[in-house]
Amino acid sequence: MHCGLDFGTSNSTLGTVGPDGKPHLAPLEGANATIPSAIFFDFESDEVLFGRRAQAAYVGGTDGRSMRSLKSILGTQLVEEKTRIKKHLLPYVDILGLFIAELKRQAEAARGETLDRVVVGRPVHFVDDDEVADLKAQRQLEGAVKAQGFRHIEFQYEPIAAALDYEQQVTREELGLVIDLGGGTSDFSIVRVSPDGARSSDRQRDILAAAGVHIGGTDFDRLLSMAKVMPELGYRSETADGKRPLPSGPYYDLASWHRINRLYNPHTLAELRQTRREAKFPKRVEKLISIVSHREGHRLASSVEAAKINLTADQSTELDFAGETVALALPVARTELAAALDEAIGRIAATIDTTLELAGVTAGQIQTLILTGGSTQIPAIMARLRALFPEARFVETDAFGSVGLGLALDAKRKFG
Repeated sequence: MHCGLDFGTSNSTLGTVGPDGKPHLAPLEGANATIPSAIFFDFESDEVLFGRRAQAAYVGGTDGRSMRSLKSILGTQLVEEKTRIKKHLLPYVDILGLFIAELKRQAEAARGETLDRVVVGRPVHFVDDDEVADLKAQRQLEGAVKAQGFRHIEFQYEPIAAALDYEQQVTREELGLVIDLGGGTSDFSIVRVSPDGARSSDRQRDILAAAGVHIGGTDFDRLLSMAKVMPELGYRSETADGKRPLPSGPYYDLASWHRINRLYNPHTLAELRQTRREAKFPKRVEKLISIVSHREGHRLASSVEAAKINLTADQSTELDFAGETVALALPVARTELAAALDEAIGRIAATIDTTLELAGVTAGQIQTLILTGGSTQIPAIMARLRALFPEARFVETDAFGSVGLGLALDAKRKFG
């Protein structure tokens, strides 16, 4: 039995092709086909929780360890490290495997069959400008997938998978640009899609170019956090003698989903207390110490993420955080989010230009923009895309499901 696995930085899906020849997403958490890529080690019950249950346990104050954005560690030194779960030290790659095993288990229970062949989605670049690290990241992911019982493993670029899904509805040939803005990466592909192509097994000649950059939704959370939240905790302030700024590393870690757990150790707390003694505004640093000592980093990141999402529909919102001793209520305007993301959006636009150059086409030749990934909904990003492609037709696919559906179709072609 074959399937397509979209293991995402923020959300994951698993697709299969049914007897009707159409792709379907397997229910992975109750009736939900999309599951947040989150794990929670419950220290009270010694359970491992996944997805929404993991998020609810953490937000509810259950004693344990929360982990998100595990895909972001692939290709980095962090993947070689271990983290303490009660009395045990677990490698990060093994924790990643636990999540993949849960996806496989839930899908097999729904299908009533064993899944042993899989096409795994991957970004165009796990790591920017480093082919060795990029290949290493794919091998790390392949090893984690194989360890869960998949015997035959292939990979496909995530934007190509989104194009395969979209192609099921086209009635004529189109030159399309796939814009896949995920939780950890932004990937782009220029492809020819057509009714005949949807029935073809070999699509290499229809793929004109692919490129990507390691910027995604979790980076947008970090940038907003660094701009609005971290200054409230002492970021960008100076020592009392005015001779130097406070160390920025702890603030960066606290604002980055996959680095938060690195702060939870006695050595870091000792360093933060020393920083507080030297700080011009010690009460701000005291807030940072409280959040770290109470292990509320992921809760803070969730508050930032919620504010970012609210600004998709609203011109302004309030970023609310309630910790054990720290409470924040910060007004945030959509214009502030756009300012915080401006440089990152510029890098996305530059990567789109690179994709066009690789394909040998101009922006005016692109007929259709195929949008997938939750970050395509950010108004500042949509405005930049409309400015780049004023004549193109914008098609919004299933933001969280199209890659998994396309991978399922690719699995049928490769294994069926």
